[in-house]
Amino acid sequence: MAAVQPRAASTVMLLREEKVAGQQATQKIEVFMVRRVVQSEFMPDLYVFPGGSVMADDRLVEQSEELCRAVLPSSADPEGRTLPGQGVRAAAIRELFEEANVLLAYHDDKILAVGKEEEQARFALYRQAFNERKGSLTMMAQQEQLTLATDRLVYFSHWITPEGMPKRYDTHFFLAAAPTEQEALYDDLETSEGVWISPAEALARFAQGSFPVAFPTFHQLRDLAEFDNVQQALNAALTRYVPTHSPILTLIDGFPHVYLPEDTAHPWKI
Repeated sequence: MAAVQPRAASTVMLLREEKVAGQQATQKIEVFMVRRVVQSEFMPDLYVFPGGSVMADDRLVEQSEELCRAVLPSSADPEGRTLPGQGVRAAAIRELFEEANVLLAYHDDKILAVGKEEEQARFALYRQAFNERKGSLTMMAQQEQLTLATDRLVYFSHWITPEGMPKRYDTHFFLAAAPTEQEALYDDLETSEGVWISPAEALARFAQGSFPVAFPTFHQLRDLAEFDNVQQALNAALTRYVPTHSPILTLIDGFPHVYLPEDTAHPWKI
């Protein structure tokens, strides 16, 4: 049987800061996560970052300089894995809108605000069309005179599902600051819950058994926990190289586990 080829995919870690009361008010970084429904074929009942596969229209919209902000090569991605034409940035924006109700786009050169009831109702119809596979980024951007904020996505991590898995993805993880005038909401279709949570709290709850996550998600949370605020995370991601992580699938005591070649001492049961 031929090996399953990984599908290109994108994931967005949407970030914000929460003021923590105390003698001296501080900022605590939070990330928006959704919980996949139990019936899901991929990562059922796990907390994940919004994301999904790259579609044909994602590649198409990235070819338009009018519909997407320019993205220049960076030290994080000198190979150009996420430059326009790959579709991964447009897919990240689309999936974030579908799964979290947040649309990273510009209108009249300002980051999109969806505060008025009429605006919320109109964009809710677009979101419904996307979830029914009837909409497209190209159509929405043209009708609403939007430019996708592909430049606000900061490349953070790159993971490829191990060989031997029935579904494989070549996934690019991005950071993005949450727009202040949009509300993150889970879709109640593919996901059953949405939560803003600090990486440290997510890791603590995972250790307690109340916040199930997948192997790559755990690593993203652990890396995010290093940062005190959103700008610090974005600045760090802009300047550090993003390697490709390719976990290996193995059996331990008859149960499937994955591990990173550079970290064989910590296999992860799946």
